[in-house]
Amino acid sequence: MLNRKDKKQTAERVLDVDASMQGSLVFKDPVNLKINGRFDGTLSTKGNLMIGEHAVVNADIMGDSIVVAGRINGNIKATKELKLISPACVIGDIKTPLLSVAEGAVLEGNSSMISRSKQETAPITSMMTAEELAKYLEVEMSMVFEWANNGKIPGVRDGNNWRFERTKIDEWVATEKIK
Repeated sequence: MLNRKDKKQTAERVLDVDASMQGSLVFKDPVNLKINGRFDGTLSTKGNLMIGEHAVVNADIMGDSIVVAGRINGNIKATKELKLISPACVIGDIKTPLLSVAEGAVLEGNSSMISRSKQETAPITSMMTAEELAKYLEVEMSMVFEWANNGKIPGVRDGNNWRFERTKIDEWVATEKIK
């Protein structure tokens, strides 16, 4: 439960984004975030997240309370609640303890109702091949293989292939280890 000071601080941190962005956004402190434009990547937020009616989001999303009216192609994990309101269209799997789907909203994927005690035990992961990672990072595949073979990038060898977890890659990029 938020006390009066926390509620005031959250209310003061309102971000209304109507732009085209790409990458990994992480908010460690509570914020009220509204996305109205296009976003590609990963998004992790505390507080309230609103995906506006005209927003197009291609991302895995993790947050506390999430309301979707726009289009999302990606997995969603809401630790408190997830509301899909018309004309929302979500293509991906969702995990939340409380789900509300309004008439006119579309969900194409699997849904899991998680208890609050199990929230941290089942994180959303997205694995990428070397080719997908090269496109994601906008580098040559040979560079991805060089980094992986030299242990410079977090990855797992799967036989003759490499697999990369998107969240670990985003953390790696955020710490500016990419050169």
